[in-house]
Amino acid sequence: MEALEMGIFMASACMFGSLLEYPGSPAHQALPDPLLRRVLMGMAMGLTAIGVIYSPWGKRSGAHFNPSVTLTFWRLGKVGGADAFFYVISQFIGAVIGVMLSAVILQNTLTHPSVNYVVTLPGNSGVAIAFIAEMIIAFIQMTMALNVSNRAKIARYTGLFAGGLVATYISVESPFSGMSMNPARTFGSAFNARIWDSLWIYFLAPSSGMLLAAEVYLRLKGAGGVLCAKLHHHNDKRCIFKCDFGACGQTVSSAAIGGMSSMPS
Repeated sequence: MEALEMGIFMASACMFGSLLEYPGSPAHQALPDPLLRRVLMGMAMGLTAIGVIYSPWGKRSGAHFNPSVTLTFWRLGKVGGADAFFYVISQFIGAVIGVMLSAVILQNTLTHPSVNYVVTLPGNSGVAIAFIAEMIIAFIQMTMALNVSNRAKIARYTGLFAGGLVATYISVESPFSGMSMNPARTFGSAFNARIWDSLWIYFLAPSSGMLLAAEVYLRLKGAGGVLCAKLHHHNDKRCIFKCDFGACGQTVSSAAIGGMSSMPS
């Protein structure tokens, strides 16, 4: 399920990236303003994230579809080591296959230099700014996830908050780093494009940002403030994590945030 979720997310990124950035696309020709195209890309990927999170698969697996999310919840003691390992492997595999199948369908529209497999690369501000930007948005994303998902009155809306932030980041932050926030997302494009420039940024910065957010949350709320690796529990799907929602008298279910998206740099 995590592989399929990541594959769907990447297929959506490839499709909308091609639609908006390929020079021969009617949408690209009708929308000459790069900011407007970024906003539309952000809306498309934000809605994709929300759709995956609230899908039957997302409700069952927790819809991390992001190794940084899985790693952070492992650090918080909510995901077992074996589960975390296979989640991460599945997320990377799903990202690679999602882009690969998209290339078969979209062909030269996806491989064109203006789209370039929707790779995430540092913008004109340079590598250092790209790293800082990725770390900041990852920190904000995980801070939101922990604070919203662990509040009973609003936990069910975590996916909506996550999708809204994804849309905002693509619209505003993508010129600095391409807006990945997800090592598997960047690797899926890089593997197919054979572009490995600055890959380390997209492995280290999102994970560092989310882990830092977790440390801050633990300092403020304590370990008891993290109930589960699924970010809301308002459905009837099985939970495989080290879940404390039952002990708090809440309904044990599933869903989650995650993996993020991007547009071409």
